[in-house]
Amino acid sequence: MPTSTPLILGEFRRSLDERFRLSLPAEMLEPLSASGADCILTKESPGAISLWNSAQWQSHLDSGMELVQRKIQTGRLNTQIEDVQRLGRLLSTRHRTVQIAGKGRVLVPEGFREFLGVEPGGDVLLIGAAICVEIWRPDAWLEYLKEDIPQFRKLFDNLSG
Repeated sequence: MPTSTPLILGEFRRSLDERFRLSLPAEMLEPLSASGADCILTKESPGAISLWNSAQWQSHLDSGMELVQRKIQTGRLNTQIEDVQRLGRLLSTRHRTVQIAGKGRVLVPEGFREFLGVEPGGDVLLIGAAICVEIWRPDAWLEYLKEDIPQFRKLFDNLSG
């Protein structure tokens, strides 16, 4: 991640409107839209999806897929065909380009709605995950937080030390 990219931090409660649109707070909107109105929406875990700056996401994806393609071409993955197919299936359905529309709104498309598990009018939590914005169903976020928050100090010390 380039050092000039600001970290995306914060926790905001929002509601999905009747058309499954979500309004992003200004603090999160700026880093996401730095390279234009397109962003990448990804499935993370049941009850959570994330929104990425498209240039950052594409760069990360391209470098990883280039390595996988080289391994396929050189035969290094010949014994892992099922894993290659699994990667392809998951990659095909895991991410989608979305646009940030007026008023900083993002439409959560079909497939992602079901994965998120929030009905129109339902609340979501927007979590700044440093390099992306995560959109969580509140109960899924609470479960994740209960498991992960006890490790915060160790994680912080490890990454900052």
